[in-house]
Amino acid sequence: MTDSSPKTIIALGLEGSANKLGVGIVKHIYPCGIPADAELVPEVIELANVRDTYNPPAGEGFLPRDVAAHHRSVIVPLLHQAFEEAKITHKDLDCICYTKGPGMGAPLQSVALVARTISQLWGIPLVGVNHCVGHIEMGRAITGAQNPVVLYVSGGNTQVIAYSQQTYRIFGETLDIAIGNCLDRFARVLKLPNDPSPGYNIEQYAKRGSKFIELPYTVKGMDVSFSGILSFIEKLAKNEPEKYSPEDLCYSLQENMFAMLVEITERAMAHIGSNEVLVVGGVGCNVRLQEMMGQMAEERGGKVFATDMRYCIDNGIMIAQAGALAFARGFTTPIDDSWITQRFRTDQVHVEWRT
Repeated sequence: MTDSSPKTIIALGLEGSANKLGVGIVKHIYPCGIPADAELVPEVIELANVRDTYNPPAGEGFLPRDVAAHHRSVIVPLLHQAFEEAKITHKDLDCICYTKGPGMGAPLQSVALVARTISQLWGIPLVGVNHCVGHIEMGRAITGAQNPVVLYVSGGNTQVIAYSQQTYRIFGETLDIAIGNCLDRFARVLKLPNDPSPGYNIEQYAKRGSKFIELPYTVKGMDVSFSGILSFIEKLAKNEPEKYSPEDLCYSLQENMFAMLVEITERAMAHIGSNEVLVVGGVGCNVRLQEMMGQMAEERGGKVFATDMRYCIDNGIMIAQAGALAFARGFTTPIDDSWITQRFRTDQVHVEWRT
């Protein structure tokens, strides 16, 4: 029998799978208790969501060891900042959630070590969270999307996802590099700044572009490929700079790759009969991608849902959000199992908090 007395879960989330280190605290309120057999839909209160970014010099990527060193140097001040914003102490926490994967090994390990340490110091259960599921659950909580097709686009992932039978099923994905990685690498070719992000700076250049340059368009069934597009446009930028401006190259790259994503997303919508699209991940901040996806959804009588930079870019509160839902269903991660993994697919997670 379900206990109908009010329940509250306060979760700390630590995210450090790439160059963003995020610390978030979320509060879930269940006014009538945690239901045993129904989907969990708590009242979500954001208590804190702080972040610090490692930015290498323009034209350079980031090395895992440098990112890990950054995370180690700023995580304690960020923890203090998050607790100050939330106006709570560690004694108020019910669980400590950390990114188990996927991501870059050294940064993941540095953050997992902190999570493991404070879990034992404070006597609070650990919850390992899939990074991708964190993005999805935060997107659902913020936008109110009910049962959307999810387009997850970031520096390390490109997936079209739909929920079924307590699993986020992958309908299509990149066959090589992620779209965010493609954008980042082309930004390095153009020597664009890494602050606030290479993708954001490409987006600003693209807004000033007007001439569309034909590029490879690589959709294979429900999957996409970006590595050939990157090689092709790199050659244009390096070999014919007088013919193709950086603005037109950025404009063409965005239009081409975003059209590929719209195509496979629409196909997934048709397959499952959904009229909602939820765009999550760092590339999901791109206004042009949101416009193109919105136009497609509108033509189908549907709607696109997206979040702003507080939530689409890697952050700690998304890890707290997904971890708190799992914790409400009794899931915890023993210390012996608190390792990290660079390969942790979205469809490997048992989404027990949904029906």
